[in-house]
Amino acid sequence: MKLVVVLMLSALPLSCYAGSGCQRLEDMIDSTIDPSVTEDQYIEGLEEFIPGDTTAQLLREFKQCFLDQSNRTLSNVQVMMMHTGSCWAETRRN
Repeated sequence: MKLVVVLMLSALPLSCYAGSGCQRLEDMIDSTIDPSVTEDQYIEGLEEFIPGDTTAQLLREFKQCFLDQSNRTLSNVQVMMMHTGSCWAETRRN
């Protein structure tokens, strides 16, 4: 499985390193993955997009899943999101 991921990432074109093109999306992804951002800070940053308490509670649980991970895992997720997010934006522009 690791070999598949390595091959997939190595096959990405160089033009995919430009970013997603949406700063809000990138900020949300960064705050989700960042272990220094607490659940309360995470919810505060997304407040305008949260319609109710149920959604806020689910987002707290979602953030906690990332807080439970090792720094190495979070680093790998960050790399994956950087590549997939920027390539997604690149394909939308073409």
